[in-house]
Amino acid sequence: MTSTRRQSRRFVSYGLIAGGLALFSLGARDLLESQTGQVQAHREFDSIESAKPSPFPSSRRVATQPAPQPGDAVAKLIIPRLDTELYVVEGDGAGELRRGPGHMAGTPMPGQDGNCIIAGHRDTHFRVLKDIRKGDAIVLQTGAGEYTYRVSATQVVSPSNTASLRPTRDAELHLITCYPFYYLGSAPQRFVVRAKLQEDSQPGGRALPAGPDPF
Repeated sequence: MTSTRRQSRRFVSYGLIAGGLALFSLGARDLLESQTGQVQAHREFDSIESAKPSPFPSSRRVATQPAPQPGDAVAKLIIPRLDTELYVVEGDGAGELRRGPGHMAGTPMPGQDGNCIIAGHRDTHFRVLKDIRKGDAIVLQTGAGEYTYRVSATQVVSPSNTASLRPTRDAELHLITCYPFYYLGSAPQRFVVRAKLQEDSQPGGRALPAGPDPF
């Protein structure tokens, strides 16, 4: 083997090692930021003074509250069957999604009529969605109360399919992440979870147990 060929192979080997270390570093950084962001969001959420629920039975929806600012902790998302608790922040920009799942600005807050949209990264906070299934309970706790949604469907769609972003008349929840869950690089599809607010959800109410598919 000539000296030039040996040097070429050595450079290729060094390049592969450097590339692997770079990918490992990026992954470790993302994981660390996601964990640190959740700790911070947890502290912020716990510091929020819970709003007192209205005593009137007709007030199932969330009362009007000041609009949250990007990055604010706005809700605690619980999936009982998957033993999952995540803290949701306001906004779906890169900075917000590093902290936790992000509530899409301009969409209804949990419990309100309309389409509440929450996005998250498939390789950190929303990796758990790979195991979600129809009938699962999704509980969202906010300063105004506790709201239980029930998963009605999951779907894999292309990024150009924006059906899950459209406004709805009834209180619905859409959780969105990239797909496939295990994919190197930018994932080509989206995984969408659709859920509907339970009729007996009320501010301050108890979470429904994660039972079998009721539909």
